[in-house]
Amino acid sequence: MEHPPLTPPFPEGAAARAIGTSPKPARRSRSLAQDVVEALRERIRGGGLAVGDKLPTEAAFMTEFGVSRTVVREALSRLQAAGLVETRHGIGTFVASTPADDATAFRIDPQQLATLRDVVAVLELRIGVETEAAGLAAQRRQPDNLRTMREALHSFSAAIEAGRDAVAADFVFHSEIARATQNEHFAGLLATLGLQIIPRARLEGQNNSEPAVESSPPTLDPARLAYLRRVHAEHESIYDAIAAQDADAARAAMRTHLANSRERRRRAFAAAD
Repeated sequence: MEHPPLTPPFPEGAAARAIGTSPKPARRSRSLAQDVVEALRERIRGGGLAVGDKLPTEAAFMTEFGVSRTVVREALSRLQAAGLVETRHGIGTFVASTPADDATAFRIDPQQLATLRDVVAVLELRIGVETEAAGLAAQRRQPDNLRTMREALHSFSAAIEAGRDAVAADFVFHSEIARATQNEHFAGLLATLGLQIIPRARLEGQNNSEPAVESSPPTLDPARLAYLRRVHAEHESIYDAIAAQDADAARAAMRTHLANSRERRRRAFAAAD
């Protein structure tokens, strides 16, 4: 089935230049992912994609929307969480249902992450969920799960060395661990929470996402760069345990990683009082 082009076309910058106006500043990946989600929801609602249809490839979406692979994966994760699509490993992603009223779906709204106390509360939830997810992922992961995790780790490392916080790559890494459980509810929960579960996306700085266009190389101060390198090392420990299919080590590594993040926020909260 041929899928009709979306209106308005992506990227917006190209359209702006065509009519002689200045393009809008590059938006953060979370906003871009939501654009993709809404566009695909409308396509499914309008019949351009029917239940049972196979979605185009990630590469095709990247070209159509003018976004990165991490943005496409986050958008697909959100659609999966909403029950609109399902991924069949080794085959592809398919339309599972049409959009319906999802007002009762579990979600954490942005205003519920407005303070350090709120962020600590979400980290406590993540410790409970993602610690077990890491153990199950170690037992059940498939080669494609490991490939996606490794790609996310490469993206994370490259981003921080280039002076960015790599929030999108961080989210992709944790989301892929949830998918590696082969239990759609773990993946669905993380996808529903979205990129905002990464604390840096809410509380630290303005350059937290990987922008589509860089006008000048950003920089991170030495202390922040050292912190993000520690985060990367923690991610590597989680990956190594999952790759080795050591469930106990994977749980321990994930708990350590998230507990470290929680304690850092607790200290910041105490200092702010």
